[in-house]
Amino acid sequence: MNQIFEKLHHICLVVNDIDKTQAYYESIGIGPWIAYPPLAEYEELNVPNPVAFNKMQYRICNLPNFQLQLCQPSEDASPQREFLKTKGEGVFHLGFEVADADAAQAASGIPVKMSGRRSNRTGFTYYDTAEDGGVTLLTRSTNRPGT
Repeated sequence: MNQIFEKLHHICLVVNDIDKTQAYYESIGIGPWIAYPPLAEYEELNVPNPVAFNKMQYRICNLPNFQLQLCQPSEDASPQREFLKTKGEGVFHLGFEVADADAAQAASGIPVKMSGRRSNRTGFTYYDTAEDGGVTLLTRSTNRPGT
């Protein structure tokens, strides 16, 4: 049995207007929000359009039991932009924390849609699960300072 999808880290919503969506969530008591740093830290990037990837805006809210993420893609072609165009706003992926990004990807046995790694091999992998599972699954190994 696959053990990599056990620890939910975040739910990522793709939205048209990140400021408007953040304001709504704040109005109902969900916050505080912080801007996620630019995505340029990934030295190894396997995504359809690296320019579009690096232009995406992210905001995160750390709740007691998981992180809520908002993602506003640029107008450039990307899976997130395509999701907005074809499905509208909503859950783009569920993110699970793993100790080792490479080991999790290798153990999954699931085709990979996108991935990124920092120099210390932490990073993310998006799996091709949306058609069969209803949503894209992601594993991530968190960047820990000094590692």
